[in-house]
Amino acid sequence: MIVAAIDQGTTSTRVLVADPSGHARIRHAIRHAQFHPHPGWVEHNPLELLANIRACLQAAGPVEALGLANQGESCLAWDAKTLQPLSPVIVWQDNRTAPDTQRLKAQGAEAETLARAGLPLDAYFSATKLAWLVREIPEIQAARRANRLCLGTTDAFFLHHLTGRFTTDVTTASRTSLMNLATRQWDTTLCALFGVPPECLPEIRDTVGAFGDINKTPLTASVVDQQAALYGHGCRRAGDAKITFGTGAFALAVTGAEIIRAPEQGLLPTIAWSRGGIATFALDGGVYDAGAAIEWAERLGILHNLDELHDFQAPPAITRGLVFVPALSGLACPHWDRSAAALWLGMDSSTTRQDLLQALLEGVALRTAEVISAMHEKIELKGAISVDGGLTRSPYFLRVLASALGRELAVPDFDELTAFGCAALAAPQPLPRPGTTRAIAPSLTSSGWRERFAEAITRARGWR
Repeated sequence: MIVAAIDQGTTSTRVLVADPSGHARIRHAIRHAQFHPHPGWVEHNPLELLANIRACLQAAGPVEALGLANQGESCLAWDAKTLQPLSPVIVWQDNRTAPDTQRLKAQGAEAETLARAGLPLDAYFSATKLAWLVREIPEIQAARRANRLCLGTTDAFFLHHLTGRFTTDVTTASRTSLMNLATRQWDTTLCALFGVPPECLPEIRDTVGAFGDINKTPLTASVVDQQAALYGHGCRRAGDAKITFGTGAFALAVTGAEIIRAPEQGLLPTIAWSRGGIATFALDGGVYDAGAAIEWAERLGILHNLDELHDFQAPPAITRGLVFVPALSGLACPHWDRSAAALWLGMDSSTTRQDLLQALLEGVALRTAEVISAMHEKIELKGAISVDGGLTRSPYFLRVLASALGRELAVPDFDELTAFGCAALAAPQPLPRPGTTRAIAPSLTSSGWRERFAEAITRARGWR
């Protein structure tokens, strides 16, 4: 049984082909454009994303089952009859609806979203984005009046085009702030709160099941990318955890059949996957800017080559008084503060470009340590934490992260675990994870790191 998985991510689309013998590899990958029409806005062209998926499907060749992993909270509107987009994709990073979330918070609405969806009020989630589209775009309003409006996350748009079915899966729906976490259906109270017409939303299905055929090949799994990565890391038991370092850094820990709510820690209960009507739950905590901070450093000209991130001769920057807070898009867990600003603290006339890069890596690691610390307060994390993604190619980053966490990391040498997890969910029989895993133990003295970083976080919050 040869299985292909499409991983449609924030910066690229890729296809992995896997078989039960343990072979898995990326067959094709295509980057797409990001658009920033206004400060804080991030958009994609939905037709470009769809074309890239089709190209990946063609490159995969003959397979017997398909899976689709999606960005999660990114969303759009389209015409139910022509299937043509009525908006760009508003990406999960987009911050245009921050005033809407602040208004709703002031009205006391966050208690409702936490109770029903398990999510705080934040522009990260799809609900205010979809409401903005309905409120601001005349073509969308006209489509609604004509009963031709479809609203949804990107997976629903792709599935509608590729299979002819207007559906989403329960993991993706759980990231909208419109789904009731207990019933796993659209919540009419939440839809009314945000101003999103529920009749325009897709049908919610299990993560694993019959989503329809694409060119006569069954698509048997559809899932959020981070949940796919959790499965790809082999996390199955309560307390198993992983961190994926992509555009952002996202930690998930399996909680099993239990929904663990942790608003005081800023953690999000979410659905890891669902099959046969039975859901497995997880706790989720995110850092908005991980790889995004590296790309930003490249655009500024501070970073010339990724090899520069592998090691540094100087002691950790934070021990020398230099700290970076990676809040280019604000702060997610445990702070949930979009007003926070990215900043370096402690620069002087002797600060070098290499010092800034060193502090940047440390800042991402220390933000991640905040998330894991909050997570460990709610559920005992078992064993090493499995990590993957671009930043894990830096030995220095791994040393700092392990030391900041005070626990061992498991680093697979096969790092396409989002795509692999999606393929494993889609496969009718277990797929062995390819490659080997190495352990990284804490090796740096981290005394005082968290206290200094917490001071920097306080300075960054409320800066804008």
